[in-house]
Amino acid sequence: MNQHPQRQSAPAQVPVASTAAEARKLAENLMDVMSALLGVIERETELVRAGKLREAMTLESKKTDLSRRYVNAVAHLKASQKFLSETAPELLATLHRHHDVFRAMLQINLTVLATAHAVSEGIVRGVNTEIQRRNIPNTYTSAGRRAAPGPRHMTPLAVSRSL
Repeated sequence: MNQHPQRQSAPAQVPVASTAAEARKLAENLMDVMSALLGVIERETELVRAGKLREAMTLESKKTDLSRRYVNAVAHLKASQKFLSETAPELLATLHRHHDVFRAMLQINLTVLATAHAVSEGIVRGVNTEIQRRNIPNTYTSAGRRAAPGPRHMTPLAVSRSL
């Protein structure tokens, strides 16, 4: 048994908008965060498309911070959704439209990142195949067929991710 049980922190109380001004402030905050995050994501997409992966990786901390702020803003908005739908349905509709554009841009970014990942994986696999081909001796069986190499002829490929 554990002598020192871990304390679980209670989830933070999410403030709920109770006035039109608070609702507008929540909406503006979400739109500001979405715009800032979209700017970073678009820049990342441009850099990855241009093959400047090292430069794109420098955006990671900013993207993480903005993503955290986005999640918090969405949580605040969800907590106030009932109030917003009753008092400011047009504001909620505007937020939904902006969010649809945001989601479309995220999909483009994810597609570019997935393509870059697939290309880099293909390059690494191709290099590994070439290395293995050079390490395997060309021998033949008594039937004149090429002999399958044993595990001792397979050399693993090591990749340093810190470069």
